[in-house]
Amino acid sequence: MVAVSERTFRLLVLPGDGIGPEIIAQTLRVVEHFGADLGIDFQITQSLVGGASIDAHDTPITEAVVEQALASDAILFGAVGGPRWDQRPRATRPEVGILRLRQSLDLFANLRPAVCYPGLLDASALRPELIEGLDILIVREATAGVYFGLPRGQAVDADGGRRAYDSQTYTEAEIARACHVAFQIARTRQSRVCSVDKANVMETGALWRAVATGVSAAYPDVELSHMYADNCAMQLVRQPRQFDVIVTDNLFGDILSDAAAALTGSLGLLPSASLSAPTASGRPRALYEPIHGSAPDIAGQGVANPIGAILSFGLCLRHSLDLPEAADRLERAVRAILADGIRTRDIAAGAPSVSCAAMTDALLAALQASSSPEPASA
Repeated sequence: MVAVSERTFRLLVLPGDGIGPEIIAQTLRVVEHFGADLGIDFQITQSLVGGASIDAHDTPITEAVVEQALASDAILFGAVGGPRWDQRPRATRPEVGILRLRQSLDLFANLRPAVCYPGLLDASALRPELIEGLDILIVREATAGVYFGLPRGQAVDADGGRRAYDSQTYTEAEIARACHVAFQIARTRQSRVCSVDKANVMETGALWRAVATGVSAAYPDVELSHMYADNCAMQLVRQPRQFDVIVTDNLFGDILSDAAAALTGSLGLLPSASLSAPTASGRPRALYEPIHGSAPDIAGQGVANPIGAILSFGLCLRHSLDLPEAADRLERAVRAILADGIRTRDIAAGAPSVSCAAMTDALLAALQASSSPEPASA
């Protein structure tokens, strides 16, 4: 990634549905803090996506919003979906908005960190000694595979029985670019990549393993291992700290990243990033979003956990703005407030909890206490 070339940064904000508007409103307070602290002019545009866009425009995302996304330096995304729109045809449901953005911006690399914070060891379903110090990054290929493969559909057989089919397809280039991202990031961590597939029963899995092995030759300083997806699922709950970076396809990445997230105690704490290859500007196109979904059962109550969305902006600082020190400072502030026992309802485990806004108040106070001026890179 490259440094910020100017002191302006165009940020498209898509709050979406459910708790999306609540958590994004709090995240923008943190964006404002870093803008003032680092001297960056965040030029923010807000638009509709998902169910909110359906209600206003009868489509999960308009062409105008796709154009806004293409013209932005990054996208901050909340969440989409809810029971109000569940009966719509699959091709017009809220989730199509995020799929359209991934395809239109070619956001092929989905980064899903799973970090266990010391103050929340008891929140995990696993014993503390298994997840203490857990820090996994899953790199999920996000624009190909079975979610996008053709043909797909449903049919009625001659005997009257129904049949459904989806196609899992991958090209060598699609696999290779995801693997390159995984190896490059591994160099900044523990220099270990585990490539996950089903090479024993799937042609796409066999190609995935072969391509990952070939890509690894360019990274002799990074250790590569291979694992079948079913075994990886078992190992995540048996010995999760064996992993550093996991790279895998769209379907397995979807499943395994949620399994890894559950180890941390709450989906509300975890961010994600979706990146393209570097553009002419030298930066990738990028979309940043928490992984927890729209949580319609608590929407409007002011009790949602904003940390996943806020840490998604932290990934923006790291990957789009090339400001790792600022991202580290944000992550330290999160650790500090969790160590102080400040909890939203999802992680309170019966103890007193604070509101979405109060959680952000505490985080901003921690940031103010630790801030030291850091000019934007040139």
